[in-house]
Amino acid sequence: MKAALLGATRGIGRTLARRMVARGDSVFLLGRDAEDLSRSARDLEVRGGAGVSVGHAPCDLEQPETFEPALAAAEEALGGLDAVVVTAGMFATQDQLEADLELTRRLLTVNFAHTVVFCEHAKARLLARGGGVLCVFSSVAGERGRKPVVLYGASKAGLTRYLEGLDHREHARGLRTVCIKPGFVRTSMTAGLPEPPFAADPEPVAARALAAIDRARPVVYAPRIWGLIMLVIRSLPRFVMRRVGF
Repeated sequence: MKAALLGATRGIGRTLARRMVARGDSVFLLGRDAEDLSRSARDLEVRGGAGVSVGHAPCDLEQPETFEPALAAAEEALGGLDAVVVTAGMFATQDQLEADLELTRRLLTVNFAHTVVFCEHAKARLLARGGGVLCVFSSVAGERGRKPVVLYGASKAGLTRYLEGLDHREHARGLRTVCIKPGFVRTSMTAGLPEPPFAADPEPVAARALAAIDRARPVVYAPRIWGLIMLVIRSLPRFVMRRVGF
């Protein structure tokens, strides 16, 4: 597989990239920090063994003008694209967002508007080659409006609905959308936060995501238990959701 990965220098994205290189996939890294990109590329080359070369290009979800050049560089370096994977995004707690509306604006823009724009660029390139996989990490936070994640959850809810609509619209043309919905994952993004039940490490989440990419499964919860949890939460009436704190 030839894949461009946005956000693969840390957390789940880094683990996923390592898994892909270990099995022989060709990857190209996109991200906003040049030093992180270079270090991550060298790490993957060492893990991949002799003859493995991993390219990278700057791409910042707060700067849409970087999207097209980054994807063009990936496609040229790989000699085509079979998949584009987006694990990048922003997180902040509800209290932090309520206290800083500029941070709220940035998070909503990055997690929804600019991620969608990036995906539209990726979609066009994949469809031009007859199709491919567009895998994007959303979150279980977007499944239902909930008190602890009103704003962050809204950004992920919009992203999830976009990916669903894109699947309906472009499936017949060969595009396969894969929406990964993790629960709480132990990464630098969540460091210092209290751990809820069913917290996971990046490794099993990345393994589940890679299997979903291979099978082009449109929606995957990671870990699997979150699918059952969200089924229950979606069924709760509004008056119950107003009373509970989760």
